[in-house]
This record gives sequence, C-alpha cells and structure tokens, in this order.
Amino acid sequence: MKKLSNTEQLALQFLEKAKAFQADVELLKVLKSRTYRIGKANVLVRAASEGNRRYFFGINYLTVEEIANLENPFVAFICGSIDKVLIIPAKLLFNNLPKISHDRNGEYKINIDQELNIVLLGRNNRLPCNNFMNNWELLITDKLQQEEVKNSVEESLHSVLQGRLIEIGNIRGYHTYCPDKSKMFNDKKLDEITLLKTCPKLEFSDHNLLRQIDVIWFRNRGNNFIPEFAFEVELSTGVWSGVGRLSTLIDYSNTALYVIANDGKKFKQVISTFSEHKERYKFVTSESIGELYSAERNVKKLQIDIGL
Repeated sequence: MKKLSNTEQLALQFLEKAKAFQADVELLKVLKSRTYRIGKANVLVRAASEGNRRYFFGINYLTVEEIANLENPFVAFICGSIDKVLIIPAKLLFNNLPKISHDRNGEYKINIDQELNIVLLGRNNRLPCNNFMNNWELLITDKLQQEEVKNSVEESLHSVLQGRLIEIGNIRGYHTYCPDKSKMFNDKKLDEITLLKTCPKLEFSDHNLLRQIDVIWFRNRGNNFIPEFAFEVELSTGVWSGVGRLSTLIDYSNTALYVIANDGKKFKQVISTFSEHKERYKFVTSESIGELYSAERNVKKLQIDIGL
C-alpha cells in the first residue's frame, strides 16, 4: 500500500475535521483539482508541510478561476498543521492574483508567512488573513439568500467554458455571440463580454436553433456575418442536445463545429447517430480549452507589455 505524503495526510485530517463539524463532505469529480463540497461551500484543499519561515503553495490561474466561479467558493490552505488552516474566500484570492508572484505559464506562488498572511508583491506587502484562521464556520454557513437560484458545479463550469471561449474569440478579433445573457463569468454577465447582443440571421440555418448554440464566432464580411466557429459545451452525461443544435450549420461548409466535453466515448456514441455529417464535428476536452485560454491571455498580455 502506497504511503501517504505529509501533505496528503494533512488533507485527510482536514476532511476528517470538517466531518466533525457535522458537515457533509463530497469530492467534486467534475474538477481535476482536489476540490470538495463541504457543508454549504465548495472548497479547494491545498496543504504544505511545516516550513522554517514560510509556507509555499503552487496553484494555477485556471484552477483558481474555476473555483472562484462556483457557488460559495473557498480555498483552504493547511499550513503545516491541521491547527493552522486558512479558509479564504476564493473570490478574494482570485481578485488578488495580480499582486502575487507567478510565471508565464500562469503558475502562482502562494507564499504564506509565519503570521499566516499571504505575501503580495512589494516590500512588506501582505494580504491580512487573521479573520480566516481556522474559521470553519464559513464552510457550514450559507451566506447566499434563500431566494437566490443556486447553480450546480456543472452549471458553473458550463458558464466558465462559455466565458473562456468568448474571451478567446474576442482576442482573435471575432464577433462573439452567446445566448446566455445573465450567466456569470468572473463576476461579469456573459452578455457584457460578448460583442454581438443578438444572433445574426442566416439564410441556410434555423434561427431558433442557431441562437441557442452556446458560443459562436462570426466574421464580418460586408453587410453579412459569417459563422466560422460554433461551440457546444456538454458536461452532462445525459442526452447531448447541443450536437443537434450545431447541425443547423451543416450547410455552412466552412464553419467548424466543436463539442467541448470530457467524455470521448459518449461523444462517439452520440456522433454515430449523425453518420452522414459526423466528420464535421470535432471533440475537444474542457481541459484543452483551459490551456488554450491561458495561452491566449498570456500572449495578449505579453503583446501589451512589450508594445508589439
């Protein structure tokens, strides 16, 4: 039997302590990071062994962004001992990422000092974390109003992927469209980041289906908008209705049709029912979209930084 590392043992101790607070604990298998549904919260759990002066945690931008877009999200930093845990709102950490050291691949170096404050860029600059020290109550208290509609993890990640696809399209100079106006991505409505507020009508497409496609990138040619890329996000294991919506663009031979999902086997099963046009559909994992989004953001920032 494989021996657990110190950080793995700390993570298990954290989960056991969470259960002691009468909180239900469930691993969120939709995410690749070590994230759990604990009580009323969604929690990314990270652990570091006891250090001489500071505690170090490596965390990717994409991971923090995904966590921050969930309902009631937190990051738990276990600092060498289960008695020293910072339970920090993920949105607070996400908003402070620009002040934290990172490399060009989007890997952030979370540095927590002996006073258990997060080290920020600049001499003696810190993010005070006293209020979050061993604050387990945050995980079992739902701060959202009861009348608010709460999204599932799948629904939140669906919006994240739509937001990332929209941002990539914007960076590349496309006219982006998305039907989900009120869904949120990084505290903005998707309607705020898309360039087209209504879906253009096309001669050879059912407009009712067209305007329901998750994300479309259009190119402007004269007075017309031409669809060049269309995307459907399918995180559910149920019936993939998005594949049917994409079929309304079959007559546009230059339009690339993408299905973003994690289940390649399910994709092949669904596409087999569209045998006549199955070669038109392309399968891409959600993780690959995240990597592309990160690369596009980094290139754009580098271009701005060097003015080229």
